[in-house]
Amino acid sequence: MDQGALGDPRGAAAARRPLSVVVAGGGTAGHVEPALALADAVRRLRPDARVTALGTERGLENRLVPARGYPLELIPPVPMPRKPNVDLLKLPLKVRDSVKQTRAVLDRVGADVVVGFGGYVSLPAYLAARGRVPIVVHEANARAGLANKVGAKFAERVLAATPDSGLPGAQTIGIPLRESITRLDRWALRAQARQHFGLHPHAPTILVFGGSQGARTLNTAFSGAAASLGRAGIGVLHAHGPKNTLAVQQIMGAPVYNAVPYLERMDLAYAAADLVVCRSGAMTVAEVSALGLPAVFVPLPHGNGEQALNAQPVVATGGARLVSDEDMTSQRVIDEIMPLALDPQRLQEMSRATLGTGHREADHVLAQIVLEVAGQ
Repeated sequence: MDQGALGDPRGAAAARRPLSVVVAGGGTAGHVEPALALADAVRRLRPDARVTALGTERGLENRLVPARGYPLELIPPVPMPRKPNVDLLKLPLKVRDSVKQTRAVLDRVGADVVVGFGGYVSLPAYLAARGRVPIVVHEANARAGLANKVGAKFAERVLAATPDSGLPGAQTIGIPLRESITRLDRWALRAQARQHFGLHPHAPTILVFGGSQGARTLNTAFSGAAASLGRAGIGVLHAHGPKNTLAVQQIMGAPVYNAVPYLERMDLAYAAADLVVCRSGAMTVAEVSALGLPAVFVPLPHGNGEQALNAQPVVATGGARLVSDEDMTSQRVIDEIMPLALDPQRLQEMSRATLGTGHREADHVLAQIVLEVAGQ
């Protein structure tokens, strides 16, 4: 008889039933997408694995998780202040209720491991799993949030997208990305992508987006420069956000300026682009880097400055430029971004530099670590 199984009831149980992994990464796409990329990677390694996602009623996970074919368990959110302050005093009752409900989920699905990606879903997951289920923490941002700082104190393994995240002993692996991005051949899909969005097949093309809700600064700067971009022979694919509208001046005979509320096919959007101008959330920086897309990052001016930090490694290699939110104007588009879009040699140099900072295998690496922690 296997003495290891006798000495480890959890290992014996795992041998009798499929692996059960719980991922906690609700709220924004920056938390949900890495969790789903990990779920996909776990399934590739262990097709019989059960992967359950934790989320809240209002998070983006309500749309993304079911669409990817994973069960979603809803728990009460625990919004975390970015820094320890008086707001923490208001949390105990919310935390207690959320932890109780989360613990019930972990018991019901027979969780073998909990993997948290930060945010207000992760804290109750870490506290519910503490001492009961092994924990793996992944930090996507260059500066760790409070939830992951708490979880890291009693996690089996701590991983991060970049060095110096603020989590002691964290192993740097990059951010788990979906296969539709990591296996994307931009050049092979270029013609299909341009046709899909109604773009000129050969004109230099800029992709502009500000996250799932758009970005007012980018909307204003690029709509104001639309006529100049058209006269210069530059096409634009611009996701302005579902709650925003965008009026642009189309120049007769010029490449199309296609303004859309949301991009369902980010893979085709990336394939259509020669240059991207966008916010620098951790997920966006990771995807752009993995694909070797030259970028102009415009960090969100709020929060604790993590978006500027996310972009810094790519900027330092010459793969991207950084423009502050207040400096991103229509005139800046005309003076700096237009000439860059029209310089194929410079774009090629930036593409090579960007590729050197990417982590295409982070999903597989994290999945292997998760299986190891789960005793698989």
